[in-house]
Amino acid sequence: MLPDKTGHFNGFGGRFVPETLIYALDELEKEYLKAKRDKKFIRQLDYYLKEYAGRPTPLYLAQNLSRYLGINKIYLKREDLLHTGAHKINNTLGQILLALRMGKKRIIAETGAGQHGVATATVAAMFGLACDVYMGEEDIERQRLNVFRMKLLGTRVIPVKSGSKTLKDAMTEALRDWVTNVRNTHYIIGSVAGPHPYPVMVRDFQAIIGREAKKQILEKEKRLPDYLVACVGGGSNAMGLFHTFFKDRPVKFIGVEAAGFGLSTGKHAATLVSGDSGVLHGSKSQLLEDEFGQVKIAHSIAAGLDYPGVGPEHAYYKKIGRARYFAVTDLEALEGFKLLSQKEGIIPALEPAHAIFYLTKMRKAMKKNAIVIVCLSGRGDKDTEAVAKRLKI
Repeated sequence: MLPDKTGHFNGFGGRFVPETLIYALDELEKEYLKAKRDKKFIRQLDYYLKEYAGRPTPLYLAQNLSRYLGINKIYLKREDLLHTGAHKINNTLGQILLALRMGKKRIIAETGAGQHGVATATVAAMFGLACDVYMGEEDIERQRLNVFRMKLLGTRVIPVKSGSKTLKDAMTEALRDWVTNVRNTHYIIGSVAGPHPYPVMVRDFQAIIGREAKKQILEKEKRLPDYLVACVGGGSNAMGLFHTFFKDRPVKFIGVEAAGFGLSTGKHAATLVSGDSGVLHGSKSQLLEDEFGQVKIAHSIAAGLDYPGVGPEHAYYKKIGRARYFAVTDLEALEGFKLLSQKEGIIPALEPAHAIFYLTKMRKAMKKNAIVIVCLSGRGDKDTEAVAKRLKI
């Protein structure tokens, strides 16, 4: 399956980086390909995913939500129940083990919502490696709980004051750090973005979501689902769910992006819905840019979706029609946040709240016996303070 040897998904992906990073990327790709065939590495990763992170996660039948929306069966893939509260730990465990194999002594990462930062800080603490996480000043303010968690875990949180002061700029600063400290540092990218081999490597580490979901739904329903639904920022939770079902053509993929204040306002993060082809952070994909080719400032109430690019494999999925992508506004995401909380007693992160709300838009087009799996990629602890300011309950 794609990508090809140069890291391209039918024209998307590849490497667009300074020469300094080519050695590090070659080293990482070589080590990852070796690790994939190494039974000891596979056993070690499986051990930590099970005993430390808490896999497998449940596939929960949300009966109240299903009944309320008039959808036959909605299942939630409960990544929110993992250690650290989101799917990010799947990837950081895999990458920290690769860093140890390569003899790296220092870890860096970028973070928006803080969940990837917390997951990176967690594994760095467990394995005794120094860790620095870059985070935009705006995200530091709206994700104060996760900032505290990272610091408590012994990680240095480095504020990024440039640009939009959000995820895009945090990733830019992390890449600059890596260029300078490439010999002793491993950069744990948090999504299916960045230069090759990151998109395919992160996808593979997150594909456990889809493998489990496929096994679980076949056990519960004796058939595959009709729809897979997931939020998309960089896109790792969605790709983690979609990948295993790629060849199962009757299963429809729905990715939900952030429409922010509305697509017509220009203040959104709907890269696949309204973006263009271009290069950002080392790979070619879809991105938000102006008529001069300058990257636009993205906006979303969900810090984890506030990114003007997307993983190249998602751009490929859109190009070939394998997945369809839609956008949900901030106000609609807040409704999704409240809906799942009040119908199922599950408080979601604002990111998957976008996917939850989109169910209200797609329900009329579903057949009566439709089965839907939604990736509940994270829990809402980190967002309750911000939501409390917006919702009058």
